[in-house]
This record gives sequence, structure tokens and C-alpha cells, in this order.
Amino acid sequence: MSAEDIRQVKAVMFDFYGTVVDMQGGLTRAITPYLESKGYTENPPARLVTWWRRTHFENSMIDGLLHRDHTPYRQIGFEAVDYTLERAGIPHTDDEVRQLVSEITRLDPFPDVVQALGEMKEQGLRLYILSNGDPDMLAAGVPYSGTSELWDRVISVAEADSFKPHRTTYQTAASLIGLGRQDILFVANHAFDCIGAKAAGLRSAFIDRRKRPFGNARYPADLTVSDMAELANVLKSVIPD
Repeated sequence: MSAEDIRQVKAVMFDFYGTVVDMQGGLTRAITPYLESKGYTENPPARLVTWWRRTHFENSMIDGLLHRDHTPYRQIGFEAVDYTLERAGIPHTDDEVRQLVSEITRLDPFPDVVQALGEMKEQGLRLYILSNGDPDMLAAGVPYSGTSELWDRVISVAEADSFKPHRTTYQTAASLIGLGRQDILFVANHAFDCIGAKAAGLRSAFIDRRKRPFGNARYPADLTVSDMAELANVLKSVIPD
């Protein structure tokens, strides 16, 4: 993306889980005492969270590809945790699974996020969330993250009846906020979301926190930065006051 292109951006739209809030770290902290209570030591907690998140991702992608009745994020989360605990050989109850899934609504932001969002807001940029989370989960999780006052709107993919990266989610979000897709910079910590946004006609920025290749030459990110602070600085340097 050229500086001239960035000057045209009027709004920045963010993925929430894993981009604004630290999902891997937060869920690892949440599951650790649970595994200790079960006497489970075969795998480290972070590995089970990786299984959990990967299963959740795969199941949501299947749901999106089928493009039939949209399955709630919470239900897919329940199925993912139930599968993960069964795979690990950990006896569990449905209530325990529901409790672990509820931890998704209690995740802290990455350390650089709040200040960076504030700087973008001061520039006059409109800020939005577009998340795979259910509306009620976002209604709890966004305030918990301490970022509520920074957002112009929080959008759940339930409004498009399909999980990201289906193109209709990004197109619906653009329509809901009343902007052209070329006026929106979509930001995510994972490539699939940037690819979906770019394929749907939005601009995209990849937050490369994990220092991994983007891996898609057909729909490359327009901008790659190491964290949210760098993104704020780039936008500040090229978008006129």
C-alpha cells in the first residue's frame, strides 16, 4: 500500500480475539488451574489451548463453507473444548466445558493496544470491531478489555450469518458503517482474516506478532507491522490531521 492509498482510509476495523485481546495467553492462564485440579500433566496448558483454538477455527471454517444456518460462536467453542478434553483423556462435565468457554469473555488486551487505539481515535479515524464472537460474548468481552469507549461500533458476524473469512462478513460490515470498502483498513493478527478482507475489497494490515510468513501472494496484506503501536505510528505519519 502506498502512502497515498493510506491517506484515503477513513476507518480502521479490527479483529477482536487474538488481535485486540490476547486469546492464547488469557486462555492458557484460565485453563492452567483447571488442569491442575484434574491432575493432568501430560501436555503443557498452552498446547491444549492450541488444540482448543485450532479445533474451534476448523469447525468455524466448516460452518462458513457450508453457509447454511450460522452456528453460534459459543456452541462451536463448547464443541472444541469438549473435543480437546476428550482428546487429552480428561474426564469432564458439560458445566466445566461451559465455564472454560466463558473465559473467552474475560481476556486482556495486548499491552500496546489501548494507547495505540487512543492515538488513532485522536487522528479522527473511526474504529470498529468485526468479530466472529456472538453479540452477547462481545457485549461482555469488549468492556472487560477496557476498550469500550474507543469503538464507534462493535459488529458480530452473526449480522452476516457467516464466520470470517467469508466475503459477506466484510461486505456486510462495510455496509453497516456506511463506507466504501476501499475506505476501510482491516487489521488482524492472523493471515486468514487479512486475506478474507482483501479478497472482499477492503485494505488490510497484518499485525505480525508471532513473526511468521504471511503466506499468500494472491491477496497479500497491504501493510505489515510488528504491533499496534507501529500501526498507529504509520497511520499518524501519512494521514493528514
